[in-house]
Amino acid sequence: MSGTPITDQLRRSGNWNEAWDEFAELDPQWTEKFMDMGTLPMRSGVLNRKTIELIFLAVNASCTHLYEPGVRRHIRGALDQGATKEEIMAVLELVTAIGIQACSLSAPILKEELAARQSGAHHKAK
Repeated sequence: MSGTPITDQLRRSGNWNEAWDEFAELDPQWTEKFMDMGTLPMRSGVLNRKTIELIFLAVNASCTHLYEPGVRRHIRGALDQGATKEEIMAVLELVTAIGIQACSLSAPILKEELAARQSGAHHKAK
């Protein structure tokens, strides 16, 4: 019997991200505990499967993750669970707000730097 039943099940079901292979090889017990924590909402039955698929879609599509195989898997899963195109688009539209902060932070800095360059006043970073 393997000491990593959750990890093993994720592999068998096709829900395994190969990026975790090295972690699983180097520290299988830590990886198992992490997968246990990360999959508890799915295994607990508190949320319905469609909601879980939409949440996983949001995580995989977010700018901090951008995991294309996960996006594809969870779009398919959401559709299989009856999600509409509009529901999936709503999730994708919501996660774009995560990345918008890069623009709201960077655009004013760009304006400052362009103005400083134009005036000849090169200044060091704050």
